[in-house]
Formats: sequence, C-alpha cells, structure tokens
Amino acid sequence: MLRIGLLGAGRIGQIHGRNIAAHPKAALAAVADAVPAASEALAAETGAATREIAAVLADPAIDAVVIATPTDTHAELIEAAVRGGKAVFCEKPVDLDAERIRACLAVVAEVGRPLMIGFNRRFDPSFAALKARLQTGEIGAVEIVTILSRDPAPPPASYIARSGGLFRDMMIHDLDMARFLLDEEPVEVFAQGSCLVDPAIGEAGDVDTATVALKTATGKLVQISNSRRASYGYDQRIEVHGAEGLLRAGNQRATTVEAASASGYSRDPALPFFLDRYREAYQAELSAFIETVSAGRSPAPSGEDGLKAQILADAATQSWRSGRPVSLDP
Repeated sequence: MLRIGLLGAGRIGQIHGRNIAAHPKAALAAVADAVPAASEALAAETGAATREIAAVLADPAIDAVVIATPTDTHAELIEAAVRGGKAVFCEKPVDLDAERIRACLAVVAEVGRPLMIGFNRRFDPSFAALKARLQTGEIGAVEIVTILSRDPAPPPASYIARSGGLFRDMMIHDLDMARFLLDEEPVEVFAQGSCLVDPAIGEAGDVDTATVALKTATGKLVQISNSRRASYGYDQRIEVHGAEGLLRAGNQRATTVEAASASGYSRDPALPFFLDRYREAYQAELSAFIETVSAGRSPAPSGEDGLKAQILADAATQSWRSGRPVSLDP
C-alpha cells in the first residue's frame, strides 16, 4: 500500500485526492493546502489527515507526494520531497524557466527518487489507443500529426498574467503529445498568434489564438491549433497521417445518441470542460504512478519529458514574438 501525501487541495488537487483515496493500492495519508478550509474539506471527504506541507515532507511514513500547488512552488517542493526519500508526482510544469527545471532534475538524479510529470492527455483512453496502434505500424511511417485543442472560454486576464502565456500554459500539453506520438524530437518550431477572443488577454501580453508548426530532422511535420474559445464545447482532437493510412481520435460527448429528422442530423455537443473530458485520463495517470512506483520502476512522463516540453513551449513563445522559426538542437 503506497501512502501518499497531497500538496494542494484546489481544483486539480481534489481530483487527485479522490483518485488516490479510491485506488486499491494506495492510501491518501495527508492533505496540505495554504487554505485550511480546502484541505479540511477534502480530508473530511476522503478520510485523510490534514497536515502542514513541511510535516508531510518530513513524515517517514509517507512514501510519495502528489504536488498540485501553484507553479512557482513546484521545483522547490520536488527537491524537498525527493531529499525526504519520497517518490513524486507533480503537475506540469516543473517551472516556467528551463534552467530552473534543469537544476531541479539534477537534484532528482542525484537523490535517485522517482519523478513523474502530470501530462494527463497521454493517458486518455482514445489517445493512448491511437499511440498503441501507431507502435504496431498500422499506418506505416508517420508523416503529419495534427492536434486541435480549443477551450470553451478564456480564463480571466488575472490568470494570464501569471500563467507564462498560452504556449507554456495551454499548448504545452499539445507539444508533449506531439513528442509522444512522433517518437522523434522536433528540431524547428514556427509559431503564430493573435488576440481574437478577449482584448484583455492581449493587454496582458499574450495571445488567445495560435498555431505552431514543428519539424523533425527526418522531415515529419506537426500542426497544432489552439484557441481560448470554442462555442460548441471542449474541442480535443488528434489526427495522424502515415504512409499507409490515417488514425484519428475525436471529441468525447455525453452520449453517442444521434437524432435524425427532416431538418438533418444532430448529436450531443463535445463535453464542456477538461475535468469532464479527461476524467478517465486523470484516473489512469495516477494509477500508472502508483503501479510503477510500487513496482520499483521509473514512471513516465518523466522530468526530462517535462523539460523537453518546456523547451518547445519556450521556442514557440520566442518564434511568435520574433516572427521567425526557431531551430533546436535535436
């Protein structure tokens, strides 16, 4: 039984806390949050204790921690946790600065404790099945990957100011997915962006509508499209074109019921929010962490995966600002 401490009881922390408590091979030992009411509510729901973060990190009876605190605390908490002998699951990103991520990963490597980064989309059943079928060679050599990711509505401008920008906050999931599907590192990034949804986002120095093109050393291409607005629900789609065919994973809907009448066909809209769309993915990623750590294996996505996605997000930001492609060392 893996005893886990949860650091952060906000929206994502609550999802992880409930998933830990429901897992047959784990126990939610403690919950810590800067807002006592948040940790107390989740602890009461799951039967966990409420503790201060420092107490969780110092407790030798806690085997692992899940970090769901604000981004600017992640690297420091990862370092403290591994030095305390704990395995770590941390929500993306490790940090908004690639050099700070490298320094953190050096500590993790020196101590030798497991670290997994929360790129939950790798664990979505449809996306994972698409990846598995790619690996069998079903469509031959991959040529073009197309990823569409559009939120139902933009976040408040106050969030934008501390998020690191669309490329580092939103598109980083798609950049990680591109690496996951390609099995090859991009060597060139070209980004374009506009502010078409909310003028306040532009005033905060960011974009709400963006495209990125990636290219690998062997010529494989990736097209990523992001928008902070989709009037029809949470739009998440992937298409991979290969030498011998195509694989596609579409949106999730509340039901598969389709109605037909003289006026045409209709179906349910796409699920409205990421917590609905990726409910199973959050469960599967935490289960993967628990299973791999319990078995003494290295979990994935790794800290290195987190760093490489951040480097791509930084390159996309640089390309958008300069209007020029950015070359990367493969």
